[in-house]
Amino acid sequence: MNGHKGFSSMFQEGRLTLGLNIPIEAHGSNVPTLEHQIERAQLAEAAGFSCLWFQDVVLEDPTFEDPATGQILDSLTYLTYLGAHTSTINLGTAAVVTPLRHPLRLAKEVASIERLFPERLMLGISSGDRRKDFEGLNVPIMERGRLFREAFDYFNDVISEEFPSVESPMGKIDKSNLVPKPTSRIPLLMTGYCQQTFDWIAEHGDGWMFYPQPPEKQKEVINSYREKAAAFHPEVFRPFIMPLPIQLSEDKDAPLSKIPAGYRGGRQAITDILREYRDIGVNHIMFNLSKSERPVEEVIDEFKEFIIPSLRKDKEV
Repeated sequence: MNGHKGFSSMFQEGRLTLGLNIPIEAHGSNVPTLEHQIERAQLAEAAGFSCLWFQDVVLEDPTFEDPATGQILDSLTYLTYLGAHTSTINLGTAAVVTPLRHPLRLAKEVASIERLFPERLMLGISSGDRRKDFEGLNVPIMERGRLFREAFDYFNDVISEEFPSVESPMGKIDKSNLVPKPTSRIPLLMTGYCQQTFDWIAEHGDGWMFYPQPPEKQKEVINSYREKAAAFHPEVFRPFIMPLPIQLSEDKDAPLSKIPAGYRGGRQAITDILREYRDIGVNHIMFNLSKSERPVEEVIDEFKEFIIPSLRKDKEV
């Protein structure tokens, strides 16, 4: 991805950047209102966050404990909407469930987004895990690994080649061509294992998103990924991305403590844990502020005034 402005600014070896999950709202266990998302996205951009992240969810499933149902609105539609109200911040999917979206339609959608917002789209892709979505679309969830590979191959053929010849269980392309083509190759970020082997993930992704773990466990995963990626792509940097729920305390000196899958603490403790993740090889962290005990505008402002400048002094963000 050399020369890709969005990718190069967001992912650099030995450095850490920060992003925010949409909706940017402290809704807790309640359904989010989705109010003030334009203003908050613009605040995040001005504060130095590098990416807004969108989930791909179709149906509300009470067993999934996700009151936001992703971000309620369709991920690619809402990404386009907020992209039109910002200018530089990257726009990421975490992640598009490719077995549930036809790859030709997906290629058309993301190529159009890339044309509208050049080199800002970070396309996270996954095999999906929400059974109700698969049932609703009549897609067999136990075949999602195969469907993911078939969609991946079809997508890459039609988005990158002129008048490709494609014979696939997903469809046939003969003497026809997808338009528009993206102006730059869109980064493809694998999410989890996508029902594939670790080798397949390391070979085919431009980067890898994996679930949050304590630094000592995450370090082992990152080292394994980098070794495998280097075997397929010597001298090519592959970034590692992870989500992280946080609760930033008003007391700047509050000690670090655990919350489900994340951390609570004052700005010094949060900065310290971010440095620790940076040092083990994490290149980007996306924050979920849904459980924030403070107004999200205050949290964004504190990142802007203290945490991001502190990291930049280390030449990391």
